Amino acid sequence: MNSGLLALASFGTSLPGMILLVLGQTMVVVCLCFDLVSMLSLPGSHGRYVANTVFRTLALPSILVTAVGVLMDAAFWAWMDVAFGTFIMMALVFRLHAKKDEDNWWKGKGKKLARWLRDQTGTRLVPAPAAG
Repeated sequence: MNSGLLALASFGTSLPGMILLVLGQTMVVVCLCFDLVSMLSLPGSHGRYVANTVFRTLALPSILVTAVGVLMDAAFWAWMDVAFGTFIMMALVFRLHAKKDEDNWWKGKGKKLARWLRDQTGTRLVPAPAAG
């Protein structure tokens, strides 16, 4: 077994690791519940907007938590758990990519955040005075 997987598996069986896993799995369930609320809400409603925003916010961390869980299950040779975790991870990825056109707080924020970051860290271009 790989020493990295062994370290991950031993951390997952410790009390802090179990607490983090339970919190991560709770986040995945909350993410999927808000996706369900989004699917059942009326298009254009405030509930759908909030549900889409929460889903978009929690989707990437949920995918990462599920991937870590799948790696831990693979370290323990629990192949049914690996298959189930991979299914959940692929469902999250599919739903994340399938809901591109939905209205949420994050829509359009990527360009605004990139512009703000560029303004904060980039150098200001000042035109040189005309020579003579």
